[in-house]
Amino acid sequence: MRYAGVTERLAKLGSAKWEVHTLAREMKAEGRAVIELTIGEPDVPPPPQLIEEAARAMADGRTGYSNGRGEPLLVTALARRYSARRGRPFSADQVICLPGTQTSLYAAFRTLLGPGDEILVGDPMYATYEGLIAQTGATMVPVPLRPERGFRMAAEDVAARITPRSRVLFLNTPHNPTGAVLRRDDLAALGAVARAHDLWIVSDEVYEELVFPGVPFASPLDLPELAERTVAAASISKSHAAPGFRSGWVIGPAEFAARLLPLSETMLFGSQPFIADMTTLAVSEPSPVAPGMVERFAHRADLLAQALDGVAGLQVHKPEAGMFALVDVRATGLSGREFALGLLADHGVAVMPGESFGDGLKGWLRLSLTVEDALIARAADRIATHATKLKGKAA
Repeated sequence: MRYAGVTERLAKLGSAKWEVHTLAREMKAEGRAVIELTIGEPDVPPPPQLIEEAARAMADGRTGYSNGRGEPLLVTALARRYSARRGRPFSADQVICLPGTQTSLYAAFRTLLGPGDEILVGDPMYATYEGLIAQTGATMVPVPLRPERGFRMAAEDVAARITPRSRVLFLNTPHNPTGAVLRRDDLAALGAVARAHDLWIVSDEVYEELVFPGVPFASPLDLPELAERTVAAASISKSHAAPGFRSGWVIGPAEFAARLLPLSETMLFGSQPFIADMTTLAVSEPSPVAPGMVERFAHRADLLAQALDGVAGLQVHKPEAGMFALVDVRATGLSGREFALGLLADHGVAVMPGESFGDGLKGWLRLSLTVEDALIARAADRIATHATKLKGKAA
């Protein structure tokens, strides 16, 4: 029997990237003790007032059909939020609400890309990006994010990879997996390249509220000269510790939103009204849980650096935002995957191999910062032991 081409394009871009995480979960199911530092699950529950608002809305009958754009109160609240944060007016007709950042990016790429097009994306990149791009039939063009530059995308690296088929420049700031945060000057330079070559800019900003102290956040939406070509996606998954509610959005030019709307209507014809009511409350006030996460994650990144940096040749890259830290294990002579599999088997610590995030992190590990300090310290000690043992064997 025949299947659609998209199934072939996505065949190897799903769960295979999460091999170590899957193995760790199997070990835990068997009763084995594992310190799990693989996925970015917030370390607190959603704020109770959001749960209460969702329950109130359900009790009030907010369980019927919605529409493809989003509930009016939520759409208006998002337009108001972006107007206040970006310093220029946004209107409700620029917003489309969708289930989470992942679905929002899927729909945005489906609106802007097709077979034969090219999209420029930083390497390393979040593990699902390759599939999000492949589903459109477009070609992904990796742009190296260099450690010596703090993994921040450079305009000259983008310019060197543009071809007549380039259509979209895809940004992720704050960045997963590196924790890098693009500065306004970075965005101005990248925007100048996009304008010169008539590129769309799509920006995944789901970690905006998890920027560490002293680091300035900027969005391409901040720059008026980029208004006509910029689309941003985000959700309450990270900012409000609510990934399971799947509540996100895209915001961009009104014409972009109008073009995406029929796709949204075809895919879903609306998210749940009671979740929209909860999200309206979430985006209308400062997050009560984000500041605590920022404090804890920054502290745990410091703990990792203090425990591991320089041990057996390991190098820790401390993030500027988000839920993860990176460890360079190339000095051991192993790939990230080899190191991670050995670490799990011998020491019961599960981390993500850098290879899951692109060629730019070969020989690296991504460690989640979402477990308590004592487990971070215990994991760091086991990583150091594993690396030291490997170094001894190589000597």
